[in-house]
Amino acid sequence: MANLILPDSNVYIGAVRAGRDPFQQFAAGIDDRDWEFATCGMVMLEVCRGQRDPNLLKRFRERFAVMIIIPTTSQIWERAAQLAWSLDRQGRVLPAPDLLIAACALQANAAVLTGDAHFQQIPGLRVIDQLK
Repeated sequence: MANLILPDSNVYIGAVRAGRDPFQQFAAGIDDRDWEFATCGMVMLEVCRGQRDPNLLKRFRERFAVMIIIPTTSQIWERAAQLAWSLDRQGRVLPAPDLLIAACALQANAAVLTGDAHFQQIPGLRVIDQLK
């Protein structure tokens, strides 16, 4: 069974800012590894809204369209709300988009690929900061 990875928005945004293609990074060595990549609506929204180049925006949309998409169901919204409530009570107030992405990953048993330390605070979430 493949390891499902949900890259956070900052992975895509950071790659673009550095002049790299994140999808080439994902593809590098994938044949030798048991990986599959997924996305969710929040990641697509955050990544696509910031693209100024229409050609790059089109490329991202095309790539997202062929990825595994974790649907944002009412169950996931409820899970995100529960995470927010629980973490807030512990004094750990995380951004709502991060909570929603985490809830999607938890629902799909996916690891989140991210450079964002917020995700480390979410109980039960597998977080990786680089592809190995």
